Amino acid sequence: MASSSYSYSSTISSTLPLSFTSNKHTNIISFPSSSSSSSFSSALRWKMISFNYSNLLYAKTSLTTNQLIQTQRSDFKENDQITPPSSKLVLLLGASGGVGQLVAAALLQRNVKSRLILRDPEKATALFGKQDEEKFQVYKADTRNKDDLDPSIFEGVTHVICCTGTTAFPSKRWDDNNTPERVDWVGVKNVVSALPSTVKRVVLVSSIGVTKSNELPWSIMNLFGVLKYKKMGEDFLRSSGLPFTIIRPGRLTDGPYTSYDLNTLLKATAGQRRAVLIGQGDKLVGEASRIVVAEACIQALDLEITENQVYEISSVEGEGPGNEAQKWQELFQGAHSQ
Repeated sequence: MASSSYSYSSTISSTLPLSFTSNKHTNIISFPSSSSSSSFSSALRWKMISFNYSNLLYAKTSLTTNQLIQTQRSDFKENDQITPPSSKLVLLLGASGGVGQLVAAALLQRNVKSRLILRDPEKATALFGKQDEEKFQVYKADTRNKDDLDPSIFEGVTHVICCTGTTAFPSKRWDDNNTPERVDWVGVKNVVSALPSTVKRVVLVSSIGVTKSNELPWSIMNLFGVLKYKKMGEDFLRSSGLPFTIIRPGRLTDGPYTSYDLNTLLKATAGQRRAVLIGQGDKLVGEASRIVVAEACIQALDLEITENQVYEISSVEGEGPGNEAQKWQELFQGAHSQ
């Protein structure tokens, strides 16, 4: 088993993860008592500085919509001048969710053409402002309904990032049959079935614990089947023949928790929780910053090492990799060698 030359100090506990008992942020990463923490000491951790992260700024109610849009236009005009356009066309599902918002914002900033599928297209304007329709395309469709997925939606698509999801336990988000079965299983199956064979990579955001849904504490999370249905979605993608990368984050932390403006998304920060832990074999537990997960999805699109691989991801206090591909390559490679 290879070990890393990178060192890091963190608090290790042999108790069950605090993320299952508290909604508050914690800097403690907990491992089951039967696991050795030494296997995680080799994980590479780098400073997360992507998306021009600075201070976390929330949209102030005193700002009008027009002011926000003008700010966004100004920012992206500057970015377009310094970032060459990409040849990719990334199909993004779940762009109105926490991870999806950050992925969409990052693609825009990097001048990567993206195509969003949303049940309510008006959300795209509310979240990201008015954008160049050639570079930022929005289609109305519901992944839970395969008849909505017209072949024209997938024309020219080179890469896919799927961040769809719902709550693990019954909530208002389950209204209109928005359950784990319909979102994490039926929706994923419908999309994967509709994708052309020319797609270069499908990145699916799943969850840690999907292979342990009958074990504590995962069995609690799976009371209403969320882990079971996520695993079914994973398995369908893996058997599809399409090149894939599956990202299994821990309990998601950090904003956005609601709809913020695009300028705010680009300045989001994970605070001190910038270190990245990547593992395989469904052994990691703990929490994962949405910012870290979003960056992992984008990096996985192009790194050959991530093709047809499944990774668990967590984040803790410390330094992280930013958006530098070489450092992420080493992170993913480190997971393979554990």
